[in-house]
Amino acid sequence: MFDLKPITPDAVPAALEKALRYRMLNEPEQAESICEDVLAVEPDNQEALTTLILALTDRLYGPRPATPQAARDLLPRLRGEYEQAYYAGIVCEREGIAWLRSDKPRAGSAAYECLTEAMAHFEQAAALRPPANDDAILRWNSCARTIAAHADVAPADEPAEAAANLGE
Repeated sequence: MFDLKPITPDAVPAALEKALRYRMLNEPEQAESICEDVLAVEPDNQEALTTLILALTDRLYGPRPATPQAARDLLPRLRGEYEQAYYAGIVCEREGIAWLRSDKPRAGSAAYECLTEAMAHFEQAAALRPPANDDAILRWNSCARTIAAHADVAPADEPAEAAANLGE
């Protein structure tokens, strides 16, 4: 319908700063658009890819949610094994939080599945992490605390009370 206007390669650093700013302003659609513009000029730009993954996952809940698959489709384009594992964990964790915030049937068990999958990715990332980088451990702990804090976040075939005892 419309021909998009390309940005210049010289504008990429400033565009990425704007994308980060729009994420902080809770305008992930703007951040997504900027990242798409950057990736049109520099298809392998790792900062644009990670910012786009985060912007997409910012929109996993709400009136017009993005799909987690859109973020997952970008993961193979990340260069490192650590980055792929870490951001796969982020996608799963944020999908779990979206389930947790929804009022859909089986939301608790869906959240549990997503959060435990995220924890598996974070364990993989922790094994690959660079020195002095405990981000994956921090995220793993956050998932564990979220599961422990919500009695309804449990496997579909396990009573919710058993999940509440995870934190003990």
